[in-house]
Amino acid sequence: MSQLPNLDLLRPLNSCLPPSCLQSALMASALSPKTWPFAIDLLPETAYLVGGSVRDALLHRQADYLDLDFVLPEGAIALASTIAKRYKVGFVVLDTENQIARAVFERATIDFAQQVGPTLETDLRRRDFTINAIAYHPQTNALIDPLAGIQDLEHQTLRMVSAENLADDPLRLLRAYRQAAQLQFAIAPSTRAAIRQLAARLDRVAAERVRHEIDALLSQPSGTSYLRLAWEDGVLSFWLPQLGDAQLQQLMAIDRAVERLKPRADYAQQLQTWKSPVPAGHYRSWIKAAKLTQILPAEPDLAEAQLARLKYSRSETQAVLKVIQAQPYLEQLAASHLSRCEAHFFFKSVGSSLPAVALAAIAQGVPQARVEALFDRYLIGDDPIAHPRPLLTGRDLMQHLQLKPGPQIGELLSEIELAQAEGRLNSAAAALDWVKTQRH
Repeated sequence: MSQLPNLDLLRPLNSCLPPSCLQSALMASALSPKTWPFAIDLLPETAYLVGGSVRDALLHRQADYLDLDFVLPEGAIALASTIAKRYKVGFVVLDTENQIARAVFERATIDFAQQVGPTLETDLRRRDFTINAIAYHPQTNALIDPLAGIQDLEHQTLRMVSAENLADDPLRLLRAYRQAAQLQFAIAPSTRAAIRQLAARLDRVAAERVRHEIDALLSQPSGTSYLRLAWEDGVLSFWLPQLGDAQLQQLMAIDRAVERLKPRADYAQQLQTWKSPVPAGHYRSWIKAAKLTQILPAEPDLAEAQLARLKYSRSETQAVLKVIQAQPYLEQLAASHLSRCEAHFFFKSVGSSLPAVALAAIAQGVPQARVEALFDRYLIGDDPIAHPRPLLTGRDLMQHLQLKPGPQIGELLSEIELAQAEGRLNSAAAALDWVKTQRH
């Protein structure tokens, strides 16, 4: 659990706090202008830092990537543009109507939004949860906390600002479980009650936004228990209608499998990686891929349809489907080791999804030693079984044997691959000689 600063020093609600009370939170946190990629001199006196960065600083939570949100009464887009031009970084207008813009640095994203309503407090009262409704004034080191968010931080509780605010953006219903999981906070009973009343509204939210919150819950160790709470509260019934107790039990089995593989650093590293670069703010790991297979239909076609409904990318969809399609191999592996030939086609089938397949296998009760034996082969980049390379191509057959294009080429390549899998062929020359023998 994250350590809190000395909250006993903080004054009651609606108060501004002296600099001495913020000393521990300021050190190397997002509240310190020294950590910002732009000079505080560019920030007007009317600007306040709000939201998650203030909350995380008070919790002593630090991130590698800085994400700051400022509100000010006017000139938000102009300020973002000025800072972007001064430092020659990216500039994006996110919302012209509500006057929201962003300056994008290499290691930071800075958003500037025009204040909603006549006062800062009006703006804070429109937010989702009290712990996100704390503002910080950098020029005076003052905290503004009209909704007792600091008290909820101290009590490790996620509490809604109002049910109306949740209804205004129903994604906040699901976000409650994601944020509670990240902070390992309890969700206040009154907030859960309101969420249950509003749960049906999640069908109005764009699939991409829902997917992001589900991914976040699948990607963190504490996420499974909060995913269960979301399921119990009816929040997932529209987007994950097949989710039930059995699937949640399997997610817990995946979590236990991750713990069992942690002592092997090479395995742990593989589980956290992805086969292509992961964009900032996205949740991609083989752990998440393995968990997805447990909450989707077992039939590949139905699983693919569900992934498409949630707007998963083609690469993620294919990775997850390979884990589902490996199920016959896992059932066989539970009974005995795979033969050389079976292992060849197993590795060919699962490809780079092997780390997720390994988790699914252990979660289903496959002996860990058998899984590790396959994983060890996979980690050897030139292993002939785990990473088989075709001995010949169709072009090779046509060039060396004067064959014409046609079904015969495919049949011969399949026979060569089978002989290679069985260990009877291990070179292109041997394969050519073998084909010549077979043809006479």
